[in-house]
Amino acid sequence: MAASIKIELLLVQSSVIPDPLALQFELPDPQKDDLSKPEFFARLDQAWVICDRFDLQTEIWRGRILRVVRDREKRGGEGRGTGFMQWLRERDISKTRAYGLIQLAESADHLVVEGVLEETSVNKFSKRAFLETAQAPPEVQQMISEAANEGQEITRKQVRRLSDELTAATSPLLPEEIRKKTHENILPSRLVAPLVRELQKLPEPQVEDLNKTLSQQPEIDAIKEVTSTARWISKANEAGSAVRAFQQVELNLEKAMQEAHRLDSLGLLADALGQAQSLEASVLKLHTAWRRLGGIYERLWVESGSSTPYLRDVLSALQTLSGATMRVSLGEISGGKKLRIQLVEEAADQLEPPSMMNNL
Repeated sequence: MAASIKIELLLVQSSVIPDPLALQFELPDPQKDDLSKPEFFARLDQAWVICDRFDLQTEIWRGRILRVVRDREKRGGEGRGTGFMQWLRERDISKTRAYGLIQLAESADHLVVEGVLEETSVNKFSKRAFLETAQAPPEVQQMISEAANEGQEITRKQVRRLSDELTAATSPLLPEEIRKKTHENILPSRLVAPLVRELQKLPEPQVEDLNKTLSQQPEIDAIKEVTSTARWISKANEAGSAVRAFQQVELNLEKAMQEAHRLDSLGLLADALGQAQSLEASVLKLHTAWRRLGGIYERLWVESGSSTPYLRDVLSALQTLSGATMRVSLGEISGGKKLRIQLVEEAADQLEPPSMMNNL
């Protein structure tokens, strides 16, 4: 085996493929090279970063190609958009990935065409650093672009640090005491920035309540506690607004969260609401699958008969799932117990749900 492994990739520069650009690395041989562990991984990291930048430019151009295909289909007519989807299927590209690449291309246009970043400076970014820059505030984009134009290598950590510093020092969601201490480097921006991101998800009255605590205690421990509280409130707000059971009664969820917070149980309440939302979604999915299975079961039962005894056996076994009462085994871990679920469809104006406790 040779002392090193050579990898060669080709970058197509035009449709006629003139003078392709070769990307080559001399990777250490894992069997023979007598390198220390830090030296071994340092060489691999260097090659990986270069690949990341190479891949970034490739992804940007793929996004631009996909955007051209998509926009061509926007011209209308019958079958509008089908050509774009067919193009994706032929290349085994998911719709989610396609629009992710298009978004990357639009980010590149924003930074290069509309911003101050030079086209040749794109290779100074890793892919993650580039995406982080595209999502950063304009002031951070300006500083990062200027640094890249000057030849500096841009990492995601660098972009995130600048974004955190700007957010922590300037956000109007924070009390003046916090912004001042952050600007003076008394409070670390890496702790204050997550707080701002959580406060952005909350309505103004809840932000004001949390800021009272921060104004009285502009300290690290208070920031951590308020960040955690804001995170739980945000999760409770999101889940609570989606729970259908709450739509049938008059509730003051904000007051309930205040009481839970006083009991130091806000996390439990948020978790309960999240579980309730998940349970309702699971029930709706179960109902849809149950209805579909019931319809298919009936069609198969009509088609079958004495001449298809094995098919009838299968259908008989499915009765435990397709009927109004379902019985599902919980498996050996639960000692072979079965779960019995009764599905009853009732009118929207039904006042009281049927009691199921006696049927279990």
